[in-house]
Amino acid sequence: MKVLITGTSQGIGKAIAERFLQESFEVIGFDRAEPTIDNKNYKHYKIDVRDYDNYPEIDGVNILINNAGTQNEDDIEINLKSLIKITEKYGVQENICSILNIGSASGHTGSEFPEYCASKGGVVSYTKNVAMRVAPFGATCNSLDPGGVLTPLNDCVINDKELWAQIMDETPLKKWATVEEIAEWAYFLTVKNTFCTGQSIIVDGGESINRRFIWKD
Repeated sequence: MKVLITGTSQGIGKAIAERFLQESFEVIGFDRAEPTIDNKNYKHYKIDVRDYDNYPEIDGVNILINNAGTQNEDDIEINLKSLIKITEKYGVQENICSILNIGSASGHTGSEFPEYCASKGGVVSYTKNVAMRVAPFGATCNSLDPGGVLTPLNDCVINDKELWAQIMDETPLKKWATVEEIAEWAYFLTVKNTFCTGQSIIVDGGESINRRFIWKD
């Protein structure tokens, strides 16, 4: 099966791509950075997802995972509008089996930067819209909405002992997810799952129960 994943050069996207490659899927990655995966079943396109006019022609995508995202850098354009453009081009078509949008728990709680929250909140509603439109193909569409994940993007708080202690006070399970754990969720929701659709799955260690956002000044 052919899997298209955006944002594959680091973090969650790279872990998801590697998880599918473990199962010998054909994986296509989009990222504005150079490739960091070396595998015969992986093809990389160095592309900014905002560059709508230069999306490559790729036929027969079976699984689409919209992972590319940012924080405080043109969030609406990257996290939401580009996700929509990618989905409409590669996802809403007869060969599709599943679509997964990587959202954020903050899209439900509003407990983060304004434009970031707005962009991820839009992903929640767009996911439901797409789920209805791909259902005639027998396909599912869900969003996976993590809370804290151990990625380089979050190093500024992970490595700050005082802030990290505050974050753990707000997180009932007293830990953040690894990228590998999020990749397992992504694999389950797109490969194993065939009936759950139009849903937003929050995976945040219970942090959204408290809804208090902590970050570095």
